Amino acid sequence: MTDQRNLIIAIALSIAILLGFQYFYEKPRVEQQKQLAAQQAAQTEQSVPVPAPGVPAQQPPAMAEVAKERPVLLAEQLAAGTRVKIDTPALHGSVNLVGGRIDDLTLAQYHETPDPKSPEIVLLAPAGTPAAYYAEFGWVPQGAGIAAPTATTRWTADGTALTPEKPLTLTWDNGQGLVFERKIAVDPDFMFTVTQTVRNTGANPVTLLPYSLVSRTGTPQTSGYYILHEGPLGVFNGTLTERSYDDLRKKGTEPIETTGGWLGITDKYWLVSVIPDPAQKVTARFVHSTVANADRYQADFMGDAVTVAPGASAETTGRLFAGAKQVKLLDAYSEKLNIKNFDLAIDFGWFYFLTKPFFYALDFFGQVLGNFGLAILLLTVCVKAVFFPLANKSYQAMSKMKALQPKMQELREKFSDDQARMNQELMAMYKREKVSPVSGCLPILIQIPVFFALYKVLFVTIEMRHAPFFGWIHDLSSPDPTTIFNLFGLIPWDPPAMLHLGAWPLIMGVTMWLQQKMNPAPPDPIQQKVFQFLPIVFTFMLAGFPAGLVIYWAWNNLLSVAQQWTIMRRMGVKV
Repeated sequence: MTDQRNLIIAIALSIAILLGFQYFYEKPRVEQQKQLAAQQAAQTEQSVPVPAPGVPAQQPPAMAEVAKERPVLLAEQLAAGTRVKIDTPALHGSVNLVGGRIDDLTLAQYHETPDPKSPEIVLLAPAGTPAAYYAEFGWVPQGAGIAAPTATTRWTADGTALTPEKPLTLTWDNGQGLVFERKIAVDPDFMFTVTQTVRNTGANPVTLLPYSLVSRTGTPQTSGYYILHEGPLGVFNGTLTERSYDDLRKKGTEPIETTGGWLGITDKYWLVSVIPDPAQKVTARFVHSTVANADRYQADFMGDAVTVAPGASAETTGRLFAGAKQVKLLDAYSEKLNIKNFDLAIDFGWFYFLTKPFFYALDFFGQVLGNFGLAILLLTVCVKAVFFPLANKSYQAMSKMKALQPKMQELREKFSDDQARMNQELMAMYKREKVSPVSGCLPILIQIPVFFALYKVLFVTIEMRHAPFFGWIHDLSSPDPTTIFNLFGLIPWDPPAMLHLGAWPLIMGVTMWLQQKMNPAPPDPIQQKVFQFLPIVFTFMLAGFPAGLVIYWAWNNLLSVAQQWTIMRRMGVKV
């Protein structure tokens, strides 16, 4: 009767875990996606830069713009001559001559689906469109009465296109003796260099403060995993600072003084970041505001005040990274442009010293084998080989424990009414047989950081995105598209998210069950029954994980089973 009750409790707990996962994880993600799609994009046009202590920032009149779909609005502005095209091997888009913003970018080498004919990833979008997202550079005048460029300023361009071979120069005369120039250059990848110049042709000195910012309207849909940061972040004085959208909405942040560094907003695979000169002292901050019932997030910095004497000029240079977080590219920028810890834009986690070398090994294998999925399998084998001696000790200890299970069961039955005596006899048996109950756990504990680091690499790196494997897996970064509940596509029915249980998660569940069967059973009967349901629970939970991670997990389990089976056979333990 007691065993039946325990079994019912174990089943109830398993069902509760599954339902809780669906309710607290899957359902919020679906709702968030719906809200994002339905969110109206309305915002004021003026982005407020960081105010210097004691310096009033100029506040031009706010201007609301009717929301239009991005393609329609861009087509109208291009036809009206208020935009200059951006055309590089990696980027397509345009610069807005009204405001001088970089607010229209798509990624030429990345698409929404694995189909290369699908639309390019939209990274930046102008104000007045859903989910506006842009970068802005400018000046804040010290004191009133000085006209500086704003979001409504109409600039004059010296060309019709911005390419890696031909920079673009924007010019605006404020009519008060100040001529502003903004030279924008772009490389073949994702880095813009923006050089701002002010010439004073008037009779009085003028003091200005340079600023750069990234502004994003609407809270974007995030992956929802605690191991991945998505949102505002930056490196200040060599130290990484991360802020979640939720934290920024609740309490904001204090301005941070730093020399060099960088800050911006990151998604899982994409980054938009403004970067001051490495030797420049700036004041940086993250800001949240609510405009027309829409959340707006901003990462910005302001440099020290610059006084421009009559007949003189002043110049400041900043950079903008807007593109894919490719590890090698970020490392190259960090070294070439002296951008401190630029690779920390990729969330390598606590085990950074392991995660990054794993990435380079995985990338190397991927280039050699021509398939990122095969690279995952090979790297897992290499990690297994390095830890082979430790794993052997662990499995040997487990095998000894498994061989002693009949004797342990006899002791439990013999001293079922005397717990203290049973424990005493068990300890005596362990000593007599030279077996430690924890000897099998220690080698595994040592390996945990390594396997977690490998898991992290597979999860955060863009190289796995839209990378095919074999068969039905066309995107290692997406969940297995099949499900057993429609017989893997034979029945024309799309089950709900909770019932999407693909072939690879089932394979992973079987390997986990095999590995569990080869390990010594827990001494407590209730624990035994709960453990029996863990493969089922993990199979359902991992069904929504990227296929590459599930394949890695299944392959790792299979290698462990093979190694443990070999050791048990050698030791004469029944498999």
